[in-house]
Parts: sequence; C-alpha cells; structure tokens
Amino acid sequence: MTCLHNRHINPVILAGLNGQNWGLDDYVARGGYSVLKKILAEKTSPDDIINEMKLSALRGRGGAGFPTGLKWSFMPRQYPGQKYLVCNTDEGEPGTFKDRDIIRYNPHALIEGMTIAAYTMGISRGYNYIHGEIFEAYEIFEQALAQARAAGFLGQNILGSGFEFDLFAHHGYGAYICGEETALLESLEGKKGQPRFKPPFPASFGLYGKPTTINNTETFAAVPFLLKMGGQAYLDMGKPNNGGTKIFSISGDVNLPGNYEIPMGTPFSTLLELAGGVKGGKLKAVIPGGSSAPVLPAHIMMECTMDYDSISKAGSMLGSGAVIVMNDTRCMVKSLQRLSYFYYEESCGQCTPCREGTGWLWRMVERIENGQGRPEDLDLLDSVAGNIMGRTICALGDAAAMPVRSFVKHFRDEFAHHIEHKSCIVPEYR
Repeated sequence: MTCLHNRHINPVILAGLNGQNWGLDDYVARGGYSVLKKILAEKTSPDDIINEMKLSALRGRGGAGFPTGLKWSFMPRQYPGQKYLVCNTDEGEPGTFKDRDIIRYNPHALIEGMTIAAYTMGISRGYNYIHGEIFEAYEIFEQALAQARAAGFLGQNILGSGFEFDLFAHHGYGAYICGEETALLESLEGKKGQPRFKPPFPASFGLYGKPTTINNTETFAAVPFLLKMGGQAYLDMGKPNNGGTKIFSISGDVNLPGNYEIPMGTPFSTLLELAGGVKGGKLKAVIPGGSSAPVLPAHIMMECTMDYDSISKAGSMLGSGAVIVMNDTRCMVKSLQRLSYFYYEESCGQCTPCREGTGWLWRMVERIENGQGRPEDLDLLDSVAGNIMGRTICALGDAAAMPVRSFVKHFRDEFAHHIEHKSCIVPEYR
C-alpha cells in the first residue's frame, strides 16, 4: 500500500485519514454528506452549483486540467433520455498513484462528489472505471457503495428528495489506453478499448451514444469540500486559474515518496522538502506530471511552482501530478529507454504513426543504450517523434513523443557520449 504521509499543507481530501477511518460512519463524523444533504433539502439550483464550480477554478485533476465547471455546463440537462456520469480511475500512468489512495482512504468523498455532480447535471446513472491492477481499491469502493446505498445516499428517492442516482464500480484489466476517456467508454460498453474519433465529444455522444460527463477521481472527490467552503474560498487556497489543493504523487530519488496534498502554486522546492529531499545524490531532473510529461532539468524545475501555468511556461505539463525525481546518478538514456518501452507496449495499435513510431523510438533508444547508436540517431529521434505528435486519434502518440524530444533536448550530451564512447557519461550510474 502506498505510504500516505501526514506532512501536507492545508489538506482537504486527505485531511485526518489513517487508512482505517474510510467507512461511512467515520466520513459522516468528519462532516461527510452534509453538502449533499443541504443541496437536496434546499433544492439548490444546478446553475448555482455550476457557478460556484466555475468560480473555484477547479481544473480537471486527471491530466488535461480542463475547467470542471465549464465541462459540467456542457451537459444538456434537458435531454429527455438517459445520461451518464463516469469517473476515470483507470490510473495507469507511470509515477501516478493518487487516485487509488483516494479510494482506499476516502471513498465516500468520491461518492458524494459524484452524486452532487449527477444532481447538478440531471443524471441518474454513474460508473467508476477502476484500473484492473489496483483490485484492492476496487473492493474497498464496492464496500463503500454498499454502505452508501444502505444509508440512503444512493438509489431511488435519495434522502426523500425525489432525486435518483445509482453508482456502480467497473474494473478494467490494466490497459493504459483505457485511461483515455473514449477508450474507457468503449471498454465500459464491452468492446475493445480503443479511442474514438472526436467530435462527437462525450458530452453529446458518450456511453452507449448518450450524453456523458467524465471526470477524474480527484476532481469528483474535491467537490464536496469545494462547495462546503465556497468557490471563492477554494480559489483563494490556490492561485488565479488554479484553485484549491492538488495531490502530488512524488516518487523516484526522494527520501519519503508518497502522496502529498498541497495548495496549487506551492513552490516545487517546498514539495521536495516535504518528501524528505533528494536521496542518494544531487537533483538532476524531474518529470513533473507523469511519464508522458516532458522532463525538466533541476535548475528549471527549482524555479517552478506546482500549478498548470507555471509548469507549462517552463516547457512541461502538470499532468496528473506525478512527480518523478531523478538524482545525478541516473543515466538519462537508460531512463528514456524504459519510458519508451512502456509506450511501445501500451499503444493500442489503431493509429499507424503511434503503432509503428513508438516501436521505432524504443528501438533507437535501445541501441544507443547498448552501444550501437549512430550519430544521426539523435536527429532521427526528434524527427520521428515530431511526425507522431498531432497525428493520432488520442494523445498516446504525443505522450510517447514528448519524453523523447525533451530528454534529447535537455540531455543531448549524455546521448552523444553513449553514441561516441559506447558508455555512460554518469560515473556512478548503477
């Protein structure tokens, strides 16, 4: 089980959790379901809820960072047929392990958040698609669903309000591609998990061809706390355009790897300090948003704050908030070799540039690492990566290409040394 540290700054979702107090009674004792009760008792206008969401500047915590309130406003609330709400817990990005801990430690926050979202958008049916390799989290979520139904927080006529919403868990089988929202929908429908062409977008043609809203686990889990404190207060916790707190999964060469919830806009240096500092050497590089995000050298990363805008300006992405720290004993060629192999293996094969290009990238990095590289390989790597980007149905092609381009850009001397000397420039590499 992931280590959940108590070293947080103004925690919201992870406040007061110990791994044992995830059940319904403990959640209610912490004030859980009070926001849902208030909304249903007062018959709060969905427009008022969406306005608070927009004011809060809560952005999607799954990677894209799309404004949540704006996404909810896309749902055609007056649509006469069935509409669907889907939670994306298909957490397969290397370095990312926050969503499974939300389910392990605070599953009812997710259930309450999804129920409030369903009320806001007039939806009566929801699904949580959970990554198949975290089956323990799936089992806990099923128990939490049973508790919520028994207490009247799910099902027909919730708390006597006349509002109906039921929520079901569905586990995948470990396919990374199913983290892409339309591939997830295909899998939910019992088909091969392959991304769909867009448009049409899920808001108009989603699960079973019906209007569907999809958000990440952390996004939904933040909703009860956001509405309890108010959109402005939630915004004030972070910074403009980046409201609230964010859970960062920090791993790699740090002394205290784990999940840390901190306000958006917190300096990276503070997060690194919370994680016990760099282990086994000096800071060399950081991948700030999961394995698909471009790598940043230490001197650039140390100037960043942990929010979408700062990381983007530095040339990378905040993504899912998975921070992979590398010290100066790490070989960048070896690191890229491992990442490239992952994307080669996980390509669904639907798009030719991704199906063929990810293999080309991995094989080129593989031969550089094994002392068989050629001087022209560096420009060829950049060229192949550039020809993959923007030419695939989903973003997996870009996710495979961006690490390659950034590693070669920032650490070209290491790659050149491997090619010229058939050995690693890092003296202590192990």
